[in-house]
Amino acid sequence: MTTLDITFIQRLFQKRWPDSNKGTHGHALIIAGSKSKMGAAIIATKACLRAGAGLVTVNIPKKERPAVFTSIPEAMMEFREDGKEWSHYNSIAIGPGIGTDKSAENLLKLLISQVTLPIVFDADALNILAKNQDWFSKLSSKSILTPHPKEFDRLFGNHTSEEERRATATTKAAELNLIIVLKGHQTFITDGNDSFQNTTGNSGLAKGGSGDALTGIITAFLAQGNEPIYAAILGVYLHGLAADSTLESQSVESMIITDVIENLGKAFKKIQN
Repeated sequence: MTTLDITFIQRLFQKRWPDSNKGTHGHALIIAGSKSKMGAAIIATKACLRAGAGLVTVNIPKKERPAVFTSIPEAMMEFREDGKEWSHYNSIAIGPGIGTDKSAENLLKLLISQVTLPIVFDADALNILAKNQDWFSKLSSKSILTPHPKEFDRLFGNHTSEEERRATATTKAAELNLIIVLKGHQTFITDGNDSFQNTTGNSGLAKGGSGDALTGIITAFLAQGNEPIYAAILGVYLHGLAADSTLESQSVESMIITDVIENLGKAFKKIQN
């Protein structure tokens, strides 16, 4: 297992070319939010924008569009009720706040059946997958699952320790040809062959919305052309490093995830210095 440090991250990180344009940095789609959970969509989308994606579209229920208009003018929107055209996008994430009702389940099933890109699955998408185990074999190669421990156990059975979960994650990632990001203290990332342990982050991330932001960041790195395993590694490390930078102005008790997103710029500067 490789322990992630800034030297390792600097070798992976691709600097932005001075003559690049928005098309150079990819178009990400974030499928997130529902009537009572638009915060998840906003957090994931903001994080994706802050992590460098050239264009970000958020897929939401049409009635909820004022929330996006007022909070993220940089994002584009498509609506849950309209037809789907996935070919516009370089990366896709699904799950934060979408709910687990039949309509959300049908949307996830449609996405899995039509998209060959690696997809980032989080939150409610993971809970739907847990109830539809036969869908695992249909997931795009090198898709990324980002469960916290309870979500992981819903997906792969109950475990009594972090060590057990890591062992299962390694086995399942190899078996299913997926990347698993097991979130927690020293988040564990594996593709079944190589495994990595993160070293950034702090207990201020132990709050609602942190996973939504991580989803947006990983999706941004995918949109910019990084291999899925590297997108996961970079996303996890930068997410934690931004949280560490937030301690310069907040405490672990007071920080909220929007503080962390605003400090992504400091995290990028630290790995580029």
